[in-house]
Amino acid sequence: MDLDVGEAEAWVRSCLPIAGPLALVQTEPWASVFRAPVDGGVVWFKACAPRQAFEVPLTAGLAERWPGTVSEVLAHDVDRRWLLMADAGEPLRELGNPPERWLEILPSYAMLQIGEAEGAEHHVARGVPDLRLGRLPALYDELLRPELPLDPDERSALEAFGPRFEELCDALHGVGIGPTVQHDDLHMNNVYLRNNNLRVLDWGDASIAHPFFSLFETFRFLTELNLLGPNDPWFARVRDAYLEPWESDRAAFDLALTVGGFAHAIAWLHQREALTAADRAGSDIGFAQILRLALRGATGSPEV
Repeated sequence: MDLDVGEAEAWVRSCLPIAGPLALVQTEPWASVFRAPVDGGVVWFKACAPRQAFEVPLTAGLAERWPGTVSEVLAHDVDRRWLLMADAGEPLRELGNPPERWLEILPSYAMLQIGEAEGAEHHVARGVPDLRLGRLPALYDELLRPELPLDPDERSALEAFGPRFEELCDALHGVGIGPTVQHDDLHMNNVYLRNNNLRVLDWGDASIAHPFFSLFETFRFLTELNLLGPNDPWFARVRDAYLEPWESDRAAFDLALTVGGFAHAIAWLHQREALTAADRAGSDIGFAQILRLALRGATGSPEV
């Protein structure tokens, strides 16, 4: 992604006094992130790739409406796809991804989703990817078109599951919970803690979809990083903390996680299409893992 760092630094300086130059922290095909020192701490500048242009107005809007849940946006430029954000502290990863912290952030995140539901069409119009239930069966067919990082038996299983996937989407639609903002990368790298305040960062993978899809990634990393077994009581506690604002039940949640695994794979495919061949090779390791997890969940993985 092309970025004139000098121009970016001049813009940051026009927004607030910084005590030094921008320092590149991370660069990926979807964004570049820089740190800048300020009196008493640091601020963060993010330049989003064209495919993630929606992230700028989405993040700015969410930060304005949900200031205690989303990272503070100090300034933004929609046309140049730039965000300037206050420091949100350290990610939960640095703390070992403590499950009890999810009990704190998920009710607030659920309230954000409930509040944003009425703006779903507006978000789609502003470019947030549309993964609403009515579109998912057709997108599942698109998932089957390219070569996938699966062995032949896994590929066959994915193809065979298509009709059942459409049935599950219809069943989930019948639950009556409409689409809203869905982060789709809600794990310990994207929830930060500062002064005992938790905030959600990095909305570049967000979509408009069934809200419960969000916990697919949360649960995945509690399994992989924390090594929680499938029947560990923490899963039920985290799930129930999230569901309380929704006044929904476990059956709807379990159904959403099954559908959500494939929705996450569909979103991954769309990101994959924008990668170079070199970037795609590394990305496919994670993509294969997501596809296998989705298949496993659809064919009767142990209950949470």
